[in-house]
Amino acid sequence: MDKVNFRAAPFLRDRQRTHLPARNPHCSTAFTDIDLDAPGRQLGFLYIPHSPHDDAWGTVPIPMAVLANGAGPTVILEGGNHGDEYEGQIVLGELIRDLALDHIRGRLILMPSLNAPAAQAGLRTSPQDGKNLNRSFPGDHAGTITEQIAAYVSDELFSRGDAFLSLHSGGSSLDIIPSALVQPTNDAAHTQRNLDAALAFGAPFNVLLNNLGDTRTSVATAVAAGLTCVSTEMAGRGTVTDTALALCRAGTLRVLVHWGVLDETYAREPATPPAPLFKVTGSKSYVIATDRGVFEAYHRHGEHVEAGQPAGRIHQIHDPRRAPVELTYGTSGAVFAKRHPGIVVPGNVCCVIATPT
Repeated sequence: MDKVNFRAAPFLRDRQRTHLPARNPHCSTAFTDIDLDAPGRQLGFLYIPHSPHDDAWGTVPIPMAVLANGAGPTVILEGGNHGDEYEGQIVLGELIRDLALDHIRGRLILMPSLNAPAAQAGLRTSPQDGKNLNRSFPGDHAGTITEQIAAYVSDELFSRGDAFLSLHSGGSSLDIIPSALVQPTNDAAHTQRNLDAALAFGAPFNVLLNNLGDTRTSVATAVAAGLTCVSTEMAGRGTVTDTALALCRAGTLRVLVHWGVLDETYAREPATPPAPLFKVTGSKSYVIATDRGVFEAYHRHGEHVEAGQPAGRIHQIHDPRRAPVELTYGTSGAVFAKRHPGIVVPGNVCCVIATPT
């Protein structure tokens, strides 16, 4: 067998946990056929009891796997938090099947299609309860299916974890530059660990993003629990993009090597020189539709734009007597994301601007 070499995992030292709101995990009815703390390769499901009209004593199965070998960090990986984001789901499935245990030091807990009902339907939100899993954390053990999934991850997985990789794409409604996202924290050292992990991923675009302060995301909850975190956005438009999928494969291996849980021989594809760091600074970074119609964007991804510059216009196709309504940028920077469907209604985000930092 080839000699295996591991990096140190410095983020394990002196980690400070911020306690999440007190809840009683024992009220959970979720169960799994996997022993989360046992060594080896285990493939199975998390089951959430569910009693709809057509299945009185049924369950909702959520695929999961544990790959554990020896002492080392515990890394949690999620894909399919939104069901219409596919690159992460594909890559984590490949790791579950193909990753050699001999090259792992520690434990990987993989949830390749975390929002399984949404993944099976190809939807952002769950057809079970209409909820967005990534706006449901830290969850509720006595809540809906989506809230119970979030509660299980928050209590049973994050409590075991040292680091968290959340693989997202733009989904059906967003076309976004493939990127690694950094969740800022109130602790400079913690933020730096998150930034180092994002740079290790090797995306062509790195962005500081806190979702306008929303704490209901999986990454925000993992950060609050003290985990080192990196998130991604892999293109979008509700399809699989070949270049984004290749980046997702290579970047996932690179960040696992960076965290010391995977042998360095897996980092076969070197990252390009570190990409510039951007930030989404707040509400002015978002160009929001004010009217119903079809949005015409004026600029391409990555183009530099200035505050006050026209961003695009909404064509009133339902009433051709009306002139198009022009929207403007609220801040300067690069076009980071654009809405994918042409039709917009008031409140839809048409563009997102990332500012160099």
